[in-house]
Amino acid sequence: MSTDLDETIRQNASGPAKAAGDAGSVEQHKLTEQIEADRYLASKEAARSKSRGLVINKLVPPGAD
Repeated sequence: MSTDLDETIRQNASGPAKAAGDAGSVEQHKLTEQIEADRYLASKEAARSKSRGLVINKLVPPGAD
């Protein structure tokens, strides 16, 4: 179900914001809105990822026993 919503968001962001008939007038979504939609979808994909974004390791220098 989430992938259907993602696809709908992608289609809406890539399609026109406004359209009119009879010789046509089309207005595209603002670039900021398209960027925000892309960020939203990327963050959802990152949250679904099994790998962690930040890995913290404890470094122990040799001879520090």
